[in-house]
Amino acid sequence: MKIEHIDVDAAIDSVKQLLDQERDLSPALKSAMQVLLLLVSLLLNRTTLNSKNSSKPPSTDPHREKRSNKGRSELKPGGQKGHIGTTLEKVNDLDVVKELKVNRHTLPKGRIYKEFGYEARQVIDLDISRIVTEFQAQVLKDEHGNRFVAEFPASVGRTIQYGASVKANAVYMSQFQLLPYDRIRDQLADQMGVPVSVGSIFNFNKQAYHALDDFEQWAKGQLAQSDLVHADETGININGKVHWLLMPQ
Repeated sequence: MKIEHIDVDAAIDSVKQLLDQERDLSPALKSAMQVLLLLVSLLLNRTTLNSKNSSKPPSTDPHREKRSNKGRSELKPGGQKGHIGTTLEKVNDLDVVKELKVNRHTLPKGRIYKEFGYEARQVIDLDISRIVTEFQAQVLKDEHGNRFVAEFPASVGRTIQYGASVKANAVYMSQFQLLPYDRIRDQLADQMGVPVSVGSIFNFNKQAYHALDDFEQWAKGQLAQSDLVHADETGININGKVHWLLMPQ
């Protein structure tokens, strides 16, 4: 049998009134009865509250009706007819060329063969490797023993340091791909043989943040002067309907 929430509330209120009117009950018994009524109210609220009579989200409603805005599609999975897809194409800037010679021992004997061009097939692959560049500054001495050392590039200020590509790769994986610092550290160490600490990755991000400060200020100024600013729309659920939050003009 289903018990309506409002009927139970009315019954509890009626019992409270009777307790207040009863003069023969001891204070201890009356207090015990009030505690029991409080527990009943709390248990009732836990079992009957839903998204319509409280701030609970609809996903927590028991036996909620699941509806989908998407109808049953008759389209087959994958690209549809008329869809313009992309395919892997050959490139012109080759890195390695491997010539394959015909095994003349497999050719029919007694014939004269002339070279007639070649057929080409390409394999696009990755070469994940560490590149270590050592700058060796020439040292000269004069007849008085004075040393003269060639200048190092401005970006090379330490005996050993990380290059710009290592820093850029770490920042890209952290800020764009949203990978945790520990996974970035493991990837650099395992695949590239570059030991990088979590603290160093944090410093790379900090360095990139400060380097982009001028661009950020310029971009904000351009957006402020623009007649139209494209931004993500944010939806909010009000009484079961989606409303869109718009930025004030």
